[in-house]
Amino acid sequence: MGVGVLSALLCSLLMVSLKPSTVGLLQWLSVGLRPSSYAVLDPARPAVGAIAHANDGTYADAKIAIARAQAALGEWRARPAGSRADALYKWHELIKQSTEELAQILTLESGKALSEARKEVSYGNSFVRWFAEEARRVNGEILQAPSSDRRLLVLKQPIGVVAAITPWNFPNAMILRKVAPALAAGCTILVKPAESTPLSALALELLAIEAGIPPGVFSVISCSRANSPEVGAAMCDDPRVRLVSFTGSTAVGRKLLVQCAPTIKKVALELGGNAPFVVFEDADLDVAARALAASKIRNAGQACVATNRVLVHASVKNELLRRLLPLLEAEKLGHGLEEGTTMGPLINGAGAEKFYAHLEDALANGATLRAGGPGDPRLQILLEAGSDMEGAPFCAPTVIDGVTPKMALWREETFGPLIAIATFSTEAEALAMANDSYCGLAGYFCTSDMRRVWRFAEALEVGMVGVNEGIISTEVAPFGGVKESGLGREGHRMGIEEYLEPKYVCLGDIGA
Repeated sequence: MGVGVLSALLCSLLMVSLKPSTVGLLQWLSVGLRPSSYAVLDPARPAVGAIAHANDGTYADAKIAIARAQAALGEWRARPAGSRADALYKWHELIKQSTEELAQILTLESGKALSEARKEVSYGNSFVRWFAEEARRVNGEILQAPSSDRRLLVLKQPIGVVAAITPWNFPNAMILRKVAPALAAGCTILVKPAESTPLSALALELLAIEAGIPPGVFSVISCSRANSPEVGAAMCDDPRVRLVSFTGSTAVGRKLLVQCAPTIKKVALELGGNAPFVVFEDADLDVAARALAASKIRNAGQACVATNRVLVHASVKNELLRRLLPLLEAEKLGHGLEEGTTMGPLINGAGAEKFYAHLEDALANGATLRAGGPGDPRLQILLEAGSDMEGAPFCAPTVIDGVTPKMALWREETFGPLIAIATFSTEAEALAMANDSYCGLAGYFCTSDMRRVWRFAEALEVGMVGVNEGIISTEVAPFGGVKESGLGREGHRMGIEEYLEPKYVCLGDIGA
């Protein structure tokens, strides 16, 4: 099928405009309908059918990719750091030049608004540049020897072949946050993207090859949900893979730890969050409302660092709501490629079912609906019978208060645009409520008291803290959690350390 024909077909089916270069890229990435492929759907218009077909990888395919990564490892790790950095810089530039195409593909397969997709591509690409710079800064150490005829050294060497398993909610950035430091360190890496969003990964692989990164150094194994367990098992049980890096749910993270145990391989995990957002009585409520909306509404609430429980001092709850609700009412729901859309659908029907299950459970247990919910007028217009988005998993920004710890949403991530408000009276009470979780990824609070800033930030049982700020992720800071939110850090100079092993060298008999 020619590019022009494919462009007309996609645009007529999706009722959106795509750049011809995006259509060409989609055509290149799609393997076509065949027994060994599966359909990739647009979450906003699932009834339209496949926007592309991806290869449905198997256990055997994963083993072949691991063998290729092992074969490519020797040459790549032997390259001078500056040479690896140059390849990453070129990859960074190609990604930057392809931002619009990558963003449109990202929106088509994940559903997020194009404006957010552009920001994600830029955010993900910041890790490529950052770790291109960090490649030259991997240094060892000279130690003080216990005697004059010895010299003690510590070398830092690439850990080897890496396997990464990445999620659907940030299908570009979560890959680059793992691949860039792996390549900078001298490792080779294979990536299994989420079954819903393989196209972003495949596009990045294509650009890496164009940048001169050798085949086998970075490869992608796409697969369906049905084949996902066997592909993951192939990565975990193979002794040639020395590190498995995973971003996703805590439940799956536990399984991967067990699967990696027989080969004693390193495991880096960025798992679920249950982020508290605390608003103290002395907070600037305009700042608090904006920060809360940003934290919760980005990507329709589908982020591991998204606020899950809002804890507000009882004396300012009503004033906070007065400032918050207009921000949520201004959100425009729709297809992510449509002009003006700020919020797309959830990734699939299961996500919407969980959203409404949490909402119904909270209301049944005494919470009060303040805004949104299934009766939101925006949903009625969007999903009316006969609409091309009929049946799509859209959820409106929703606010409830009167939340208590006995509700399901207190213990589980909603992963949707549900703002659930509980109240407190003292700082000690707020801290106890905030830390009442087995997770500890991110936490947020708003206050104007600098003494409280230090006191509360240090006491929160999380790996990352936002103070008067709802968007905290950046390549220059370490990303990761405590408790059951994972192991290790991404970004920052710590990010490359995950892919390095120290080696101690003792030089003896060198004379006085």
